[in-house]
Parts: sequence; C-alpha cells; structure tokens
Amino acid sequence: MCQWSQTPCEMSDSEDDDIPQLSSHTLAALQEFYAEQKQTINPGGDDKYNVGVIEENWQLSQFWYSQDTALRLAQEAINAAGEGGRIACVSAPSVYQKLRELRREDISVCIFEYDRRFAIYGDEFIFYDYNSPLDLPEGVAPSSFDIVVADPPYLSEECLRKTSETIQFLTRGKILLCTGAIMEEQAAQLLGVKVCKFIPEHSRNLANEFRCYTNYDSGLDCEA
Repeated sequence: MCQWSQTPCEMSDSEDDDIPQLSSHTLAALQEFYAEQKQTINPGGDDKYNVGVIEENWQLSQFWYSQDTALRLAQEAINAAGEGGRIACVSAPSVYQKLRELRREDISVCIFEYDRRFAIYGDEFIFYDYNSPLDLPEGVAPSSFDIVVADPPYLSEECLRKTSETIQFLTRGKILLCTGAIMEEQAAQLLGVKVCKFIPEHSRNLANEFRCYTNYDSGLDCEA
C-alpha cells in the first residue's frame, strides 16, 4: 500500500498523522534493518511471489501482512470470487503475492499499485495513484472484477473516499476492505461494508488497530 504523490520532504504534518504508526521498538528495529541491508528490488523465479520478498518501505506507508493474514485474506478472496473469478488487489500487494503463491490457475488477479517495483509482475501490475482514482488503463473495464481487496495506505477520509471510487468502479459487487478501526464509520458510509470478526495482523507490530470489512457474508466472521 503505497500511493505517493509527494517526496518525503514535501509531506505535510496532516499527511504524516494519517500514516499507520509503528511502535517505537519496531520503528527502531526497522531503521536499523534499513541501515544494514539494501532493499530487494529484483527477485526472480517462484520466490518473487513470497510475501515480503519486496521489502517494506515504511516511509511510503508500506506495512505487509503476516503470512497467516495474507493467506486468510487470499483464501477469502478466492472463495468470494468463485471458479473462474477475477480478483483486484488495490494497494494490497501481500494479498496479491499470496494469491499467486497458491498457484490457483482458475482465477485471474491484478495488482493496482503506485510502487513500480511491483512491475516485476508483468501484465498483472497496473500503476495506480489513489489521488487519481479513475485514471486507469483503457483495458480496465468497469465492473470487471468479482471482488476487490483494498487496503488504502492512509487512515484519512480523503484517502478512503478516493480509493472507494476505484473500488466501486472495479467491482461487480463484492468488497473486502482492510483499514484502521477508526475508519469504520466512514467505510460504512462510503462502501456499505461492515466490520468482520477476523483481525488482520502485520509482519511488524503497528500501533494502530486494524480491521477487515466486507459488504457480503464472508468467512472472515467465523472467528474473532
């Protein structure tokens, strides 16, 4: 999740407040990690679909799901899409990677992302900037995906509203949204989604509480 129209030094204080926050311990560990190791940019072969093979960049509000969460959301998307279904992952690369890692030939998947490192996924990568929610390639038709899985990068009404335009354009009906618990009211108003019992987790601890929301009866309500 990495929509970014400004360089880090151009960020306003309000935008900085909207970024999901790491705990102080995790932030220190992450800064040390970046100081010691370069990011992996060009993975190849089957490994390129492993969640985390492209490193998070927390300055771009990138926080990948844990392996268990990515798997659970991928399985939910497959079940919701149905045989031969089409799945759009909007700012949710870890779900896309897990879907491809599962090697399901009966579904098609596209990843809508601002970070061009994800262009390693070829024709399935679609450049996407939430600031221009309907600025999509001509080949992307309205209502062309059975389910849209989305994780807006910022916890702000503006970001969710603009991302919602994209979601509504792409979906044939089903929506699986992951965002902060503080966005529950806005998510319901914009997309008609309700919070699920399943609580997503990230590979690095975040200070913000995250939840999943759907507009259909999902398997994510089977457990707390």
